Amino acid sequence: MQFLIERAVPEDYLIVADVIQSVWQQIQQKDWFVADDSEYTCHTLKEGNGIGYKAIEKDSGALAGVFLAALPGNGEENLGRDIGLPEIELGKVAHMESIAIRSEYRGNGLQHSMMKIAEEELRKQGYRYLMCTVHPENRYSKNNIIKQGYQVVLTKEKYGGYLRDILLKKLS
Repeated sequence: MQFLIERAVPEDYLIVADVIQSVWQQIQQKDWFVADDSEYTCHTLKEGNGIGYKAIEKDSGALAGVFLAALPGNGEENLGRDIGLPEIELGKVAHMESIAIRSEYRGNGLQHSMMKIAEEELRKQGYRYLMCTVHPENRYSKNNIIKQGYQVVLTKEKYGGYLRDILLKKLS
């Protein structure tokens, strides 16, 4: 299979949220993935608080997966606060927020492809710290992220009591 990765537009927020929710419904370990809802996805894409991408299977045109990166600014939810980044650096943090790949398209490197494209765009926009969270036992996602140059820098409770590894990648 071949895929086209394209930037999500604000009007895509419902289909992005739908893919995230449908993938979450299929996950057996529900606490491994805190699924973004349509309100959060709308806030991220429509209000300029993040960027999104869609992976589309070229032959069928089917939506295979989605990715969201959030731009937390100096907000309290900024993961840079968790690791003690100075206040002046918080505006350079982007959260590699949600990746959801439909089951029939897994194993095609879509997580890696979408994150790589997002990283390049974020670098051009001046972001220097890419951060994300993953459940410590979710080896598949964590290993994918580590292979892309991220490092576990802290493990703590996030999102209302869910244990998470916080990962960081510094861009030059």
